[in-house]
Amino acid sequence: MSAAAPGASKAAHSEVGPKKKKGPGALATAYLVIYNVVMTAGWLVIAVGLVRAYLARGSYHGLYYSIEKPLKFFQTGAILEILHCAVGIVPSSVVLTGFQVMSRVFLTWAVTHSVREVQSEDSVLLFVTAWTITEIIRYSFYTFSLLNHLPYLIKWARYTFFIVLYPMGVTGELLTIYAALPYVQKTGLYSVTLPNKYNFSFDYYTFLILVMISYIPLFPQLYFHMIRQRKKVLGHIEDYSKVE
Repeated sequence: MSAAAPGASKAAHSEVGPKKKKGPGALATAYLVIYNVVMTAGWLVIAVGLVRAYLARGSYHGLYYSIEKPLKFFQTGAILEILHCAVGIVPSSVVLTGFQVMSRVFLTWAVTHSVREVQSEDSVLLFVTAWTITEIIRYSFYTFSLLNHLPYLIKWARYTFFIVLYPMGVTGELLTIYAALPYVQKTGLYSVTLPNKYNFSFDYYTFLILVMISYIPLFPQLYFHMIRQRKKVLGHIEDYSKVE
């Protein structure tokens, strides 16, 4: 799903809690700063690639092909965030972060890459655009938080843009999976049929349908979690006098 995985720094989380938590060590902080700077730059490359391709073609159709390689590279690079949680240099939940990261990696490789017929679908551009804007903001947010110099504009964007970008991304993801279903059913992609020596069967077509159904309970939970976080972090957004 398109929800941004929470927590790439203790600084990012301590601002919303009543108790100030100890941040990562100097070496871990330096590593996390480099990681987040690289990821910010990577998603900026994707954004520039989309804009340049649009200006060159004069159409938004098929823009995926212009950013396919960097998208795969930097989205897959987000798997390191799960490791960051697992080793304890960031305070986020391994399970929640793992789900959010792997859902995007799954859509990138197991759907969009594997079912080439969907790559020209407008729905792909929909979620790619949502991901790109979200990740530029998110990784910038983590970078400045780690440096203890977070501009209010980035903080505001981090906890505001998701209101539109999250539903936009989820819509694109669902439409892309839906578009892939006929091709998966026709080709039997990734499916395992009986009989076989392992006495095991797997229907990828059914699995994709279950993935789509899983969005029903999960999307509202993650979305309203971010709404609650927004209230904690920004408070009454209209009262700028209360903002440091």
